[in-house]
Amino acid sequence: MVGDTISNIIISLKNAQKARHNEVVFLYSNMKLAVLEVLKKEGFILNVEKSGKDISKKIIATLKYEDGAPAITDVKRISKQSKRMYVGYKDLKSVRNGYGITVLSTPQGVMSNKQASKLKVGGEILFTMW
Repeated sequence: MVGDTISNIIISLKNAQKARHNEVVFLYSNMKLAVLEVLKKEGFILNVEKSGKDISKKIIATLKYEDGAPAITDVKRISKQSKRMYVGYKDLKSVRNGYGITVLSTPQGVMSNKQASKLKVGGEILFTMW
């Protein structure tokens, strides 16, 4: 997995749920952990767990299914390496009438559009998920 870290995370999660896997293992990075923690907090994955030490650190994300259906229906990458998209907190909109989320990278860390609106902070739109 080389290149865009965020795209690798979201596509791995989406593909694993389509294949009915129970968990996905990622190599550790602070950004990956922050994104997965937001998805856990918003109810798209069940659990995020760190394992290993030093070089062999990994993140294990336990996937969530609701009545046999994957919790993640679809995902769309917004800000890409070639074109960054930024938004102020006043311009944040709900995704799929509140059923989805937008994940942002803000000066206060990675968070969902709901949390960013409460804190009145904008940032780079990473992706939307529903």
